[in-house]
Amino acid sequence: MHFGKSLLIGLTAGCFGGLVGLGGGVVMIPLMVGMGGLQQKQAHGTSLVALVFTGMVGAATYATKGKVDIEAAALLAITATVTARFGAHYAHVLPEWKLKRSFGAFLIVIAVLLLARPWLGGAGAGAAPWAKAAVLLTTGIFTGFLSGMMGVGGGSLMVPAMVLLAGFPQVLAQGSSLLAMVPAGASGAYTHWRLGNVVRALLPGLIPGILVGTFVGSSLALRMPETALRLVFAAVLVWTGSKYLRAKPPAPAPRG
Repeated sequence: MHFGKSLLIGLTAGCFGGLVGLGGGVVMIPLMVGMGGLQQKQAHGTSLVALVFTGMVGAATYATKGKVDIEAAALLAITATVTARFGAHYAHVLPEWKLKRSFGAFLIVIAVLLLARPWLGGAGAGAAPWAKAAVLLTTGIFTGFLSGMMGVGGGSLMVPAMVLLAGFPQVLAQGSSLLAMVPAGASGAYTHWRLGNVVRALLPGLIPGILVGTFVGSSLALRMPETALRLVFAAVLVWTGSKYLRAKPPAPAPRG
């Protein structure tokens, strides 16, 4: 895949992700498979490398506004950094059709969470510190594994858990999750890199593309109706996820 196509994929993924407040991986991975002909695990590994950079920029942006809880991010990262490696290994050994079906189910779950976002209510800020720490450590276990396996940042699952179970304000949860997923994503990305699942030639186009696209999408989101954006994007995720769910195992080799 040449530079122009990888740049276009990054721009598209970043723009859509910025519009609805999601990481670009859920868009970038289907585009890399469909337009670039990558294997599913290659798309997951390559996506995760690119998303580490968007996580750094995003976390820095939230931090300048005081919307990052460093202690919470550290607790999330402690477990997520470990389990992201296992998720990457699991994606590597999973048959292609099973990984596609898993990714399809993941997209549909993200669509449901996206639609439910306006009704997310916190558990209350008065939760005991030990309870919050337990929630964060447990959340890191699951989201880290899913990040490494699915090639995404994990914030789409991490943020609802922080809001619903630990009483974090939505924006603070978003900023903190971005910071946590930098080391966790880097752990998963490095594992994919070692396993040969990163197509390095795509990174010079993907990384600047998704950074610029995220900025453009976030800027446009301020001028467009949020409800319509969420409905359209959720519909795209469900449609894409349903296609992935229909992935079939390879036909058995003929005998003799």
